[in-house]
Amino acid sequence: MADLFFDNAYIDGHWERDVRVAIDAGGWIRAVDTDTTPRGAHPVPGVAVPGVPNVHSHAFQRALAGLTERGSAEGDTFWSWRERMYAFLATLDPPTVEAVAARLYVELLRQGFTSVAEFHYLRNDPDGRPYDDPVEMGRRVVEAAGRSGIGLTILPTVYRASDFGGVAPLPGQRRFTASVEDLIGDIAVLGAGAPAATVRVGLALHSLRAVPPEDMAVAVEAVRSMDPEIPVHVHVAEQEQEVERCVEWSGARPVMWLLDHAPVDAHWCLVHATHVDGREIDGIAASGAVVGLCPTTEANLGDGIFPFAEYARCNGAWAVGTDSHVGRSPAGELRMLEYGQRLFTRTRNVAAGQRRRSTGRALLEGAWSDGARACGRRIGRLAPGYRADIVVLDPDHPTLLGRVDDELLDSWVFSGDETPVRDVIVGGERVVEDGRHVREDEIAAAYRSVAPSISEAPPQLALDLEG
Repeated sequence: MADLFFDNAYIDGHWERDVRVAIDAGGWIRAVDTDTTPRGAHPVPGVAVPGVPNVHSHAFQRALAGLTERGSAEGDTFWSWRERMYAFLATLDPPTVEAVAARLYVELLRQGFTSVAEFHYLRNDPDGRPYDDPVEMGRRVVEAAGRSGIGLTILPTVYRASDFGGVAPLPGQRRFTASVEDLIGDIAVLGAGAPAATVRVGLALHSLRAVPPEDMAVAVEAVRSMDPEIPVHVHVAEQEQEVERCVEWSGARPVMWLLDHAPVDAHWCLVHATHVDGREIDGIAASGAVVGLCPTTEANLGDGIFPFAEYARCNGAWAVGTDSHVGRSPAGELRMLEYGQRLFTRTRNVAAGQRRRSTGRALLEGAWSDGARACGRRIGRLAPGYRADIVVLDPDHPTLLGRVDDELLDSWVFSGDETPVRDVIVGGERVVEDGRHVREDEIAAAYRSVAPSISEAPPQLALDLEG
């Protein structure tokens, strides 16, 4: 792979000029030299920053975006959205999922995400039976990531129950369920067949509702015996109703129960954690776990607002994801995160804290460093030993024109929806050039071929979920 030369790059908290990035044949950074000359490296015009990790994705839900925006006489909540999502599953077969995922990953790349953690729970056929190849759906996600060029952390998901106390799954959940032993087998199979440089395999526990304690213990112990640093992700405390039901079941709030009963550490990602109290905030921060925030989806679903300012004062780790993909850009997620906090606190520049520093930089630094840890991959830095995942911003884009250094990051995050991302490099390979993905036409055509079957779903996505 060609070494690269940038006039301007963000390197470990500093703006550097005349930067040469040496990349080995496997797509890893060998060396970073500053204030130097190209010495045969390929010059890349623009401003180089690390690619952004996306810590939470349900790829198939990209095709659902826009189909649930209708009110009802009974009112609409996360739980009614969930019923529509279950009904939508009837439109999805493996080729459709692959086409949707590949199209999504192209969109994420064009916006500056270079790696994604796929919380993968769509496992079975519409009747709830495993496919002939039980990891068929997982392979389709891996293939979609490979075609698009995005880095992937795939998280086969334990889903065993419909509510606390091991209540049997609902009919609408039949495509998600499998035994813990089968899920551990899925992880082993996917791990054995995936290219280690670009794909990381981890474990997801769908939620405390969906995973009884004994299943959680078995699953975590099994994967930790395979890999002590394996990423473990879990949805937790997204909805107030979930908190209330957990207290009824166990006498404890969800995050506190998890901290008391599971080996939560720096390799865990607690997705959402929206409804937490002070003790839980302290506990998450002390554990080293990353909170995976998905501000645009959380706003779309009416989840609530995570107490970010209080958590930041505890030096808690956090990163962002796009979840249901009603938004698909790192700038958009970080902007929504900050603006939600401004509305909640009625102040400005919340992520910057009390220090006189760039808010955009503070947000991106969290997304880079803690996002990399949540994905379990050596990404998020332009440094030796890390993947050569690089986003190149266009300094001549109206959003960035005349900006320098941290102003570039602030303007990327806070100057609207037009993306100044010009080129994207993943593992040393350019996957986006002049704003266009290198396989745009092929991947768009595949998506276009399946889109009619998705759009033909009933407008209200009606389904008798109870029988």
